[in-house]
Amino acid sequence: MDKIEKRIKELSESLDYHAKKYYVEDNPEISDYEYDMMLRELENLEAEYPQFLSPLSPTQRVGGKALDRFEQVVHQVPMESLQDAFSEEEVYDFDRRVSDAVSGYDYVVEHKIDGLSVSLEYVNGEFVRGSTRGDGNVGEDVTLNLKTIKSIPMRLAEKIPFLEVRGEVYISKENFKKVNEKREELEESTFANARNAAAGSLRQLDSKIAAQRKMDIFVFNIQQIEGKEIKSHIEGLRYLKHLGFKTILNDDVFPDIASAFKRVLDIGEERGILPFEIDGAVIKVNDLSLRTQLGSTSKFPRWAIAYKYPPEQKETKIVDILVQVGRTGAVTPLAVLEPVHVAGTTVSRATLHNQKFIDEKDIRIGDTVIIQKAGDIIPEIIEVKTDKRTGEEIIFKMPEKCPVCGASVVQEEGEAAFRCTGASCPAQIMRNIIHFVSRNAMDIDGLGPAIIEQLLERDMIKNAADLYYIKAADVEDMDKMGKKSAENLINAIENSKQNPLSRLITALGIRFVGAKASKLIAKYAKNMDNLMKLTAEELVTIDEIGETMAESICEYFSEPQNIELIEKLRSAGVNFEEPVDENEDLRFANMTFVLTGTLSEFTRSEASAIIEKFGGKTSSSVSKKTTYVLAGSDAGSKLDKANKLGVTVISEQEFKDMIL
Repeated sequence: MDKIEKRIKELSESLDYHAKKYYVEDNPEISDYEYDMMLRELENLEAEYPQFLSPLSPTQRVGGKALDRFEQVVHQVPMESLQDAFSEEEVYDFDRRVSDAVSGYDYVVEHKIDGLSVSLEYVNGEFVRGSTRGDGNVGEDVTLNLKTIKSIPMRLAEKIPFLEVRGEVYISKENFKKVNEKREELEESTFANARNAAAGSLRQLDSKIAAQRKMDIFVFNIQQIEGKEIKSHIEGLRYLKHLGFKTILNDDVFPDIASAFKRVLDIGEERGILPFEIDGAVIKVNDLSLRTQLGSTSKFPRWAIAYKYPPEQKETKIVDILVQVGRTGAVTPLAVLEPVHVAGTTVSRATLHNQKFIDEKDIRIGDTVIIQKAGDIIPEIIEVKTDKRTGEEIIFKMPEKCPVCGASVVQEEGEAAFRCTGASCPAQIMRNIIHFVSRNAMDIDGLGPAIIEQLLERDMIKNAADLYYIKAADVEDMDKMGKKSAENLINAIENSKQNPLSRLITALGIRFVGAKASKLIAKYAKNMDNLMKLTAEELVTIDEIGETMAESICEYFSEPQNIELIEKLRSAGVNFEEPVDENEDLRFANMTFVLTGTLSEFTRSEASAIIEKFGGKTSSSVSKKTTYVLAGSDAGSKLDKANKLGVTVISEQEFKDMIL
């Protein structure tokens, strides 16, 4: 057993090291495959020996159980907000206030990341708690969600007795785009900007959802520290970097406000090329003892100020309004603009969302408009210059027929979106197949949009199932192909036949059904034939499957063309089964545990992880459906309710006996 525990520790330390090299230092030393294989070995060992599962394990970064609510956290050091400045004059006024109070100071300047401020706490070098800023004095415990951020170290390079740092959680521009594209696929409302996406992700009660959003963090301040003396902000950032944190470390120190403000303006010029979103730059007094002398007002620290950049807006003209057909048939209007340079890139198109948006803003073809990038990323029209109208502008109305296939375009009751009714619409087919082969679905490597488009143009495929009937000789003469590439592609298509049912369900692109729901459905149904027979009433009994999703699934399997697609996949030999792990220990299947009181040998998260590894569930409230209440010392009202309802109460020792 000592050997197992030692191997788990070795794997954990190695994975932590390589995660830091990849996510913090951007200097990976091993391939993704090698990392994944180590992670899988660790997952298997922890599943077999759950008593060695640590809440700091790299396997716990993918998200755990969903919470009913967040616990409150009182900040020992208030997480103050900053005073904003919108002009050079206000910045110089700030400097005059500093010079009136102290002397011999210099400044540091940092990017003001547009995200969500959090506190991270470490005891003896180990991450113990993370919380949101909240109102500055009281925040929310979001430890589980913060663990999903790979750039947050679970263990520090030194076992410092206590450290609390402040950082800004954000979503990169690239990942923000992917998050919104995924939400559009599922026909969910998109996030207005990357900050909203980060805030919404960090405050997810289900940490598995948070993990999917691929958040990141920059740590920028030491709130509290024991066992180390830090004299300046720059020294503190260097030490944080040494400990393993991701920081925007800039060693420049500015002797006066003029040079500091020049750096602020330089950062403003860099906004368009940065991989993350900023809304300003922060000027801070570098010397920490001088910060103490300066102190704070009732609202802001006197030693820092945030210069906020105005959003860059440009005037342009709407040349035309086109409509595009999405994978699910949604017909979306798109403004074609006279090209204009905004926030680092040339913009020639802007989404108009739907007819209601167009009507509310009275947007017409030929209008002169003001555009900006929402969150410096997504082009949007914010104003129509009606005073520049000539009378030749054209009022836009959504087409009655699909511009791609000619089928009727309808607006379903209660929906803002218009939808093409043509099941065989080429625009939908293209997007359906791109989705079918994507990484989260059938994961067919080498089958990109360019190849799919050529297959459709040559009339070699009409739907995703046709992919399984093409041969290497059919594609080797295509652009960007050759004999070897064609063979690799056919092998990838052939290998995808062995994917589990859950991937196939995802690939079918059923409205509202994503990868997570597909896994739950596949586990319940076990095979495609069972799934096709399930009623909406049966589907809603599956955890996290609601009425809307259930009805969408039933509607999908009621369409003859969808049944035809599935039968074609069956004939091609595509797997219709969800594998069952015969060795999987599900001793707690169909059982619900409630944890109460203080446990001596497990943390609540450790006990919950063990229960879930064995197929059980945890709940925060006791009811007649509760199987066991695991009661530690100082158990309160939950224990009383369990006794009142006759629910079985077990001690920590009894729980240990159950898991051995």
